Amino acid sequence: MYDRSVELRRYQAALGAILGGAVGDVLGGITERGALSTSDDTQLTLATCEAIVESHSVLPDVIAQRMLVWFREGRVTGIGSSTLKAMRDLDAGMHWALAGARGERAAGNGAAMRIAPLAFFLDPSNPTDRTKIRDVARITHHNDEASVGALAVVIAVRAAASGQLVRPENLAHQLPDTRVRDYLLTLAGHPSWTLEDIAREIGSSGYTPETIAFSVAAANRIVHTGIEATMHELNAFAGDADTIGSIAGQIAGAFLTSTNLRASVLARVRGGAQITEIAERFAVAAASSIEFHGAAR
Repeated sequence: MYDRSVELRRYQAALGAILGGAVGDVLGGITERGALSTSDDTQLTLATCEAIVESHSVLPDVIAQRMLVWFREGRVTGIGSSTLKAMRDLDAGMHWALAGARGERAAGNGAAMRIAPLAFFLDPSNPTDRTKIRDVARITHHNDEASVGALAVVIAVRAAASGQLVRPENLAHQLPDTRVRDYLLTLAGHPSWTLEDIAREIGSSGYTPETIAFSVAAANRIVHTGIEATMHELNAFAGDADTIGSIAGQIAGAFLTSTNLRASVLARVRGGAQITEIAERFAVAAASSIEFHGAAR
């Protein structure tokens, strides 16, 4: 028997993830940007949403081309060096699988920050889907830490969309042996740490392993104390606060759903109506996705 409530939950979770990420980006960037505005965290996530809606699937080439359209139109701001290289490579006609940065310096957040939409269309426990997640990450970052960080976000958002905030140790056990995994296990071993403790002991820079651990903890804080209070606290000591806020907001937003997430801040952001419109179209597609097989535990 068809259960419409399941489709409604998917819609609300998908909408909550995209709007939550945008709100986290906006509030996390206040200190850095001095105004209520989005960054490439939200912009490239929205480009990914548009690509998925366009193709009714997750196709790396379509995602790469949609990101390039946003870049060419000047709609991507605050872009990091690895992602900038990828956009320039794509703009010069390079194949998406060859674009982007390589090496240790490519372990930044540019893949993890935009990967959340894939959680509603791919199952990370499926080897083929896991490869596709890696491929989408590699549009900009040819680095194992960056790819595993992106995988961690997909797993965490997918679990949240099913009503479960994934614990650090459970998330770590679904990942290959990387620093992303190690930092999550460190976090799991210190459940009483505050966000300030995590920033001091693990870090809060643009290095993916730090960001993933911090974002998982911050997502839990958002659920219990609200996104505005959490982001105010995070702005006091976090380095890459807008990206941490974006990823944490995506995870928490999928859990809280759009009906329980305070997203009124977007009404005060330039382009806020467009963010909501793209998020709503994506949520409709996510709700009807036959590829959403149930969340990872």
